[in-house]
Amino acid sequence: MVFHVTLEQSEDGWVVVECPALPGCVSQGKDEREALENIKEAITAWLWAEDQKAAANLPGNARREPIMVTV
Repeated sequence: MVFHVTLEQSEDGWVVVECPALPGCVSQGKDEREALENIKEAITAWLWAEDQKAAANLPGNARREPIMVTV
């Protein structure tokens, strides 16, 4: 998957990176490279958490065990 992110230099020197497509998915790093690596981890964690919430809210008539697919 591909996500667009924004980079912004903060007043304290850190690079703040945000993924606008995923509300609240923000990270930072000492430089641009570190910030981009960190947002990759944040995106993965954000998607995992959303999947866990969705799986927990499956209707009672759905399969007992959700089938996982990777993309």
